[in-house]
Amino acid sequence: MIKAKILIVEDEPAIQELLAFNVMQAGFHALRAEDADSAWQQIRSNFPDLILLDWMLPNTSGVVLAKQFRADARTKDIPIIMLTARGDERDKILGLESGADDYITKPFSPRELMARIRAVLRRHIPVMPEETVAADGLELSPASHRVMANGTAVELGPTEFRLLHFFMTHAERVYSRTQLLDQVWGTQVFVEERTVDVHIRRLRAALEPTEMDRLIQTVRGSGYRFSTT
Repeated sequence: MIKAKILIVEDEPAIQELLAFNVMQAGFHALRAEDADSAWQQIRSNFPDLILLDWMLPNTSGVVLAKQFRADARTKDIPIIMLTARGDERDKILGLESGADDYITKPFSPRELMARIRAVLRRHIPVMPEETVAADGLELSPASHRVMANGTAVELGPTEFRLLHFFMTHAERVYSRTQLLDQVWGTQVFVEERTVDVHIRRLRAALEPTEMDRLIQTVRGSGYRFSTT
């Protein structure tokens, strides 16, 4: 199972530590930032699936930062949950109007926070169908995150797994690098088109010992396709 990455933007060390502990206990990856600058650094190096954003931050407010996230093409679709001690209805409205997807008032229980995180993630992260797909001796199971080639296990990284799943469920059609980026990485991820080539090479290398690399075909000038012919 691929773990979602949660960016915690919180300047109080004790609260940040508590949030990170609860996030990891719930099975997510925890990324940490104490202000706007470190939040942007984390986004550039570890693109998050969701942001927990404190209202009160040094130098800038969470409301201002949320508006900046929504105005930037790279981050406009990242879901945001605003954390604040402000319980006034006007403040909640301001937080939501700044671009937050949800709002939770301190103090809150870890169980409530995790429920909010899961609910927001369900609305934003596409869920991979759990049905096993098979073609020409190659079998991929999203439920168990396993790939078998004629009975031999194939080890794939998370991105190669998603890439192969997309290919197998969209066989015989040619996809450009841009189309693959949108379909496999998502439109909110800002990466170079050549990134696709790197992961195609990794996927082929993993499949090569079982001779299944032949199924991933390059169509010169157009892109890639999955074909059993």
